[in-house]
Amino acid sequence: MSDLHAAADRVEIEALRGEFTDAGMMRDYDRFAALFTDDAVWRVPAVGVEFAGRAEIRAGIERLLGELWNYLLQATHPGIVRLDGDTATGRAYVLSFGGLRDGASHLNYSVYHDRYRRTPDGWRFAERVDEVKYLDTAPLTGAPPDHSGDVPPAGTEPASASRMRSSPNSNSSPKS
Repeated sequence: MSDLHAAADRVEIEALRGEFTDAGMMRDYDRFAALFTDDAVWRVPAVGVEFAGRAEIRAGIERLLGELWNYLLQATHPGIVRLDGDTATGRAYVLSFGGLRDGASHLNYSVYHDRYRRTPDGWRFAERVDEVKYLDTAPLTGAPPDHSGDVPPAGTEPASASRMRSSPNSNSSPKS
């Protein structure tokens, strides 16, 4: 395999990990499940869950996010990827926090231990295991802002950003 192909594979795997975070945070359960192979396994030992196959993974993410969480935010940080032909292994580092429907708060730092497989639709997770390294259940002091409008579509600018740019007090001239 050429270095160019290996670089392309690494970029695609990193995009897959980003899609996982985005699909979960946007509660796009069908897209979330489609990121896994048909026979994949997703494990979250800290909460005692394991889902096998796309149908279980889709039902599991909907149950976890829909029934347990008021909100959950994640930030995924790149880890390693080790390529081996049409399979690969890797790790990604994740900060997760949010508010549960029962009023509890949750903050954790995790490592995702991954196995990837190349499919006709691109790289997919064959296995994803979430290992919590740090957990804090102290009450979070912040909360999601109260937005009175819909989330703007991807690729568009929130109204607040254009208001800030056109504010008479903003200084948009270059500094010398």
